[in-house]
Formats: sequence, C-alpha cells, structure tokens
Amino acid sequence: MQASRRSYRYVGPEDVRAAVGPDDGGAVIRTAADFANWATAQTAGDLAEPFTFVVGTDGVLRLAPRRSEHIACAGEDRVLSAGEMSFRGDGGRRRVDEVSNQSTGYCPDTTSWASVAEALDRAGLDHPDSFTHEVIFRRCPGCQERSIVREGHFVCVFCDSDLPARWNLDHRVL
Repeated sequence: MQASRRSYRYVGPEDVRAAVGPDDGGAVIRTAADFANWATAQTAGDLAEPFTFVVGTDGVLRLAPRRSEHIACAGEDRVLSAGEMSFRGDGGRRRVDEVSNQSTGYCPDTTSWASVAEALDRAGLDHPDSFTHEVIFRRCPGCQERSIVREGHFVCVFCDSDLPARWNLDHRVL
C-alpha cells in the first residue's frame, strides 16, 4: 500500500507547459506485463538510452522517450517523483540499471526514491536500492531561480546567495 508522500507540482518554464498536447502522456506501467508489452514496442536503439519517467500521484510508473518533457509524461499532473531511467537485460528480462531524479520541471527531492521503488516493485521490475544519480534541487531565496547543488556546495550559481539545506522548490507542497 502506498504511504502518504509529498507530491510535486510543475515548477518549470510555462512555455514548456503550454506545449503539452492532450496525447502526450507517458506509457502506463502497472505490471510486469505492461512493461514487457511496452519494451517490445521499443527499438533496440531506444532501449539503449535512458527514458523520461514519472510516478504519478496514483503511484503508477509512466515512461516516455528521453527527450520528452516530464510534464508531458505526467499528463500535466502532480507527481510523486520524476527523472530518467535506463534498463538492461538481465537473465532474459530487463531490469532498471540506472535511475535519477533529474527533472528540472518538477525538481523532486531525493526522498522521492521511496515512491519510485514502490512503483517499480508493483510493476515487478528489479531495481537498484536508491537513485544511482541523485540531484539536489533548491530554489534560491535571493533570486528565486531553480538551482542544482553540485558537490555539496549550497550556493546559487546565478547570484551567489546561500541555498537552504532543505528542499524548498514549492512552498505550496501538499
């Protein structure tokens, strides 16, 4: 059963949101059969690259081609997590090889891993124990820009203000 989790609203550029079409949602992956059907429809070249993913507020994994926007993959809804995910063959079946929370549109906290793991478990997909590449997002209190913390350096690259230690991208968090 899905525990109560923070959901994330889209905080990226409005022109990206405006470009989302009604049929842009990601492929819904609820079960191992859903994943197998989806993977069969992908080319070998596609499967060699990471995919855009979101976990919707319903706890369900959605996948889209890598260059897709997360907000399109999510059907413009809030998410429990978002990022990129790659797969590799493992004993005749695919498993999650790498997974990150890299989504500059939703900027999910690293704590969103629990929702990703639950969605992958539900879909019967083996996976790592955590994000293989964690991205730390913060909103600068000085200039209000979305920032990525690099190498533990909590300083805004736009205005040199100190960034907060805690996730703060959406003050209207539910």
